[in-house]
Amino acid sequence: MRADDDAALHDFVEGRRTALFRSAYLLCGDRHEAEDLVQSTLVKVVLGGRRLGRLDNIEAYARKTLVNTFIASRRRFWRRERAYGELPDRPGNTADTDTGLVVREALARLTARQRAVLVLRYWEDLSVEATAEALGMRTNTVKSHTARGLAALRAGMAEELV
Repeated sequence: MRADDDAALHDFVEGRRTALFRSAYLLCGDRHEAEDLVQSTLVKVVLGGRRLGRLDNIEAYARKTLVNTFIASRRRFWRRERAYGELPDRPGNTADTDTGLVVREALARLTARQRAVLVLRYWEDLSVEATAEALGMRTNTVKSHTARGLAALRAGMAEELV
């Protein structure tokens, strides 16, 4: 690997780490998990950049790696299992009108793919075609995940605001 490519990877990591963290936080909903996700993604991007020589579009590669790493982490068995000594209390209807909290609560109810599609489409401002390419889906699949995700998000926000 040439020193130019190594310097370009270093500049990319320094320049885009914050943007990747924001996207990861929207995907995960947890700061610590988002930091872990970004770290794993950047390791894969650096190793992929060195292994493949020169990447044509490192930004797209990093975004796709971020989403794929997130989806893969949600498939693991230990993510679904929750052990409790006592059953947790259920929160009652709160009068919290902070939109950020309401949106995060509603995002937590979406599937990993719906959340990934919504983050790429509306946070990263990608087109349907670019989102489909980033996730390895067909455009019709992206459209249906978008529609179902937005419907679930609206329903979740309506429940929270009542």
